Amino acid sequence: MIGRWQKPVTGMALVLMALATAPAMAQDKTLTISWWGFNGDKLEEIILKPFRAQCGCDLVFETGNNADRLNKIKIRGGGGVDVVYLTDSYSQIGIQEGLFQPVDRSKIPNINGIYDLAKEPQGKFGPAYTIGRVGIIYDSAKVSAPITSWNDLWRDDLKRRVSLPGITTTAGPMTVLVAASKAGVDPYKDESAAFKALEQLKPNVVKNYNTGSELVNLFSTGEISVAMAQDFTLAQIQAAVPTVRWAELKEGDYATLNTVNIAKGAANPELAHQFINFILDPKIQQTLAERGVDAPVATSVQLKPEEAARWTYGPKMISSLKRLDYEKLNAAKSDWLDAWSEVFGK
Repeated sequence: MIGRWQKPVTGMALVLMALATAPAMAQDKTLTISWWGFNGDKLEEIILKPFRAQCGCDLVFETGNNADRLNKIKIRGGGGVDVVYLTDSYSQIGIQEGLFQPVDRSKIPNINGIYDLAKEPQGKFGPAYTIGRVGIIYDSAKVSAPITSWNDLWRDDLKRRVSLPGITTTAGPMTVLVAASKAGVDPYKDESAAFKALEQLKPNVVKNYNTGSELVNLFSTGEISVAMAQDFTLAQIQAAVPTVRWAELKEGDYATLNTVNIAKGAANPELAHQFINFILDPKIQQTLAERGVDAPVATSVQLKPEEAARWTYGPKMISSLKRLDYEKLNAAKSDWLDAWSEVFGK
């Protein structure tokens, strides 16, 4: 029965009610993603379009570098976005500052099919969706003997031929770890010995680079023939200088992981879990690798040799990587910045 002061909703009233509730319904089906924004066309085709079709949701993006995006989330008290893409050094900062929530791995079944290194790189928080590495690249046409050890950076035949990443880059702090290993010390306990070893390396260093494009240019112009670098730069450098090689180092390369987390104040954590599961799907991972977007973490991905050559790929390579303690590394960075300026700012 309709009450005394109530009337059935019909015609235009029904339309107006639908319009009034539409924003709330749309908001309930909106996923906000914080990421870099690189490879936009490929990601739209491979990830975003099919995920929209699966979830029936809208996707909104916040783009920028690691530091800027993380700072925005901090200012908003862990809110404003649902899913957060970051390198592991920055996701560790977010974890320590309480900006992310633990992920429920029971809602991410595809996590069971990825490398162990990627499953719980920072405990109960988000997995890694791709793995990279930091090692040494060199021009085999200009370096007489192959580089087989991190200690080779100090070789006498490499004077004024080396470039190191700047200390504020992703790979930069790893130069301190390499120098500490050369000196035989713990960099967190004997910083001075590590930087003394860097001082000894300085005669070999032409320049510290800060971007991948800058490194490509240094190799292209012949200013350098050796560099400590991330593997994502290799294909670009080889396109310019085909004789450049990735060094097979007896101590192993350093692992770099890109992680995906759920913000503490996520408006749609369920949808965020769906998205993380989606990007870890072996088929998606296969396509991303084949199309030159990201190295796969799904163990079932099979790549042709020419496809695999550009990536950190396969159980043998993954197991050889050196994992970093970013909690210690991030805590030491501010002191290292000053010491770095003392060595390379002169």
